Amino acid sequence: MNIIAINGSPRKGWNTHILCQKALDGAASAGAETELVHLYDLDFKGCISCFECKRRGGRSEGRCAVNDDLKPVLERIAVCDGLIIGSPIYINEVTASTRALIERLTFQYITYSMTDPSFFKRKLPSAHIFTMNVGTDILGEIGYTERFKGHEERFERLFGAPCRSLIVTETLQTEDYGKYHMTMFDETARKERRETVFPKDCEAAFELGKSLAGRRDT
Repeated sequence: MNIIAINGSPRKGWNTHILCQKALDGAASAGAETELVHLYDLDFKGCISCFECKRRGGRSEGRCAVNDDLKPVLERIAVCDGLIIGSPIYINEVTASTRALIERLTFQYITYSMTDPSFFKRKLPSAHIFTMNVGTDILGEIGYTERFKGHEERFERLFGAPCRSLIVTETLQTEDYGKYHMTMFDETARKERRETVFPKDCEAAFELGKSLAGRRDT
């Protein structure tokens, strides 16, 4: 088993990165080989709609034709046994780089054909890790629950295997809230949550990765 985790956060050593690594630790404990990709280390853009991935008989049929830092990552994802994508939520959505990855990853496999809708011919189990400021109690109210479900359903349709999500709320944003215009947050409460709740989130990420490595959907 080869499990790849994508850290879609620009902040190394912080919430999303830590959780992605914990998930890979879980996968490794189940015997998987693992790889962590820091998306913000790469120079790439989103889909340019060149349609070369859909050209009949073309050199890039069924795969992205754009040659940049993301292309080798897409090639490794194409043959991996499990995929984890982690992203903080910025302005109600995944980060811009994560969105660009999702465009490039998924659009290359879509055919727009009535009889054969996807170039992806095997099953790829996947998981998402979402981190955010908001509390769990309002996820449904602000539309996050449906949005995250939409991400899961997109991956399940395209890759033909279950996609699970770990949703981590009320994360610690900085070690010193006093340096920034952030008075709407209770620094003491956030730091206490970091000590008491975040370790449980890390345990959940570990189990998520372990479970992903244990699947045999492929």
